Amino acid sequence: MKVYAVTDVGRVRDSNQDYCSYITEPIGDLPNLFLVADGMGGHKSGDLASRFTVETFRELVQSYDSLDTVTILTNAVKEVNKLLIRKSLESSDYEGMGTTLVAATIEGATLKVANVGDSRLYIIKEDICQITRDHSLVEEMVQRGQLEKDEARTHANKNIITRAIGVDNEVIPEIFSVDLDEGSKILMCTDGLTNMVDDNRIQRLIKKGGTVKDITERLLDAALESGGKDNITVMVIDPETER
Repeated sequence: MKVYAVTDVGRVRDSNQDYCSYITEPIGDLPNLFLVADGMGGHKSGDLASRFTVETFRELVQSYDSLDTVTILTNAVKEVNKLLIRKSLESSDYEGMGTTLVAATIEGATLKVANVGDSRLYIIKEDICQITRDHSLVEEMVQRGQLEKDEARTHANKNIITRAIGVDNEVIPEIFSVDLDEGSKILMCTDGLTNMVDDNRIQRLIKKGGTVKDITERLLDAALESGGKDNITVMVIDPETER
């Protein structure tokens, strides 16, 4: 397995509220763990929300014993949500903080994913396929037929998310399980990439090949060249799956 990740403040923001982490060795009962978060709130609280969520999620996963993967991911999301809410009560500076979260693990040739918010996970082989579903106002409009998919990227309300860690007392992640084909690449990212670079271009940039580091930096450069209007986090995973 090969993985590379980068996070960048972008060209407009003065702080980076994204946070990511990966471990390719076993952690608790999981064989590996990949995490991407995009914090929201003021300067201090957005930074804290994403970092706290990712680091606490890892600690929770490490602490679980003899649970199946879906239960581990679900429980960790629910527990970290409660802990972030509790953290937000420690200071008025933390009021209103929250974060998106995508958590993934690869078990053999199967990818399992938990998603809250509008950060994304894609699988790319011949085509690009978004596995996660955005928890956002514009995605709900697309699902209701009120908005075309292409229009969602530039809609005035594209940054309004409908589900996040640390906002409501209870949060339920969406869980996805996908069989990986040989040669597939996995992309995890925040909307700082997807709001700047559309899916078709992402696919073309990944299919140019190179190492996971080459691909990750190529995607980051594309987002920056397109304006870099938000923090950008890109993680590319090559599971090297053989069937």
